[in-house]
Amino acid sequence: MEIEKALNALSKKCPDSILGRADRHGTAEITVSGKSFQEVMETLRELGFDMLTDVVGIDRMPRMPRFDVVYLLMAMEDFSRLAVKLQTAEGEEVPSVSAIWHSANWGEREVFDLLGISFSGHPDLRRILMWEGFEGHPLRKDFPLEGKDFDTPFDPETVKDYC
Repeated sequence: MEIEKALNALSKKCPDSILGRADRHGTAEITVSGKSFQEVMETLRELGFDMLTDVVGIDRMPRMPRFDVVYLLMAMEDFSRLAVKLQTAEGEEVPSVSAIWHSANWGEREVFDLLGISFSGHPDLRRILMWEGFEGHPLRKDFPLEGKDFDTPFDPETVKDYC
């Protein structure tokens, strides 16, 4: 599959859905609009992108909208790769693609857990890395660098060197 042919077919089926295109380190990247995101992802699956390899969340603070959610897709036919980027604001939900690619389930949970981005329609959206009751999202740029204060000050003298 040629990426250009796939993106041209996508543009015909979902006009005005691609906000930007780039080629980053040999991987094609498109930025899509939020209102046509679900249709774009379903169309890409139909066009042969049959494997979702990763879901990544990026905090772009102070830019508005604050977050990027990037889905890394691959066509197993010829190993073509495509990154689909969606910009989203804090508190805004992103439609889940776990019904299209089951591998999105845990990736979306990780983005939810570490950045606080919610995914509407996700079958099991709960923390995956941090414990239940943990307050905050550790990959946000406004999360304290030393972590949360757990009623004890950090004392470097009490940390043992195991090396």
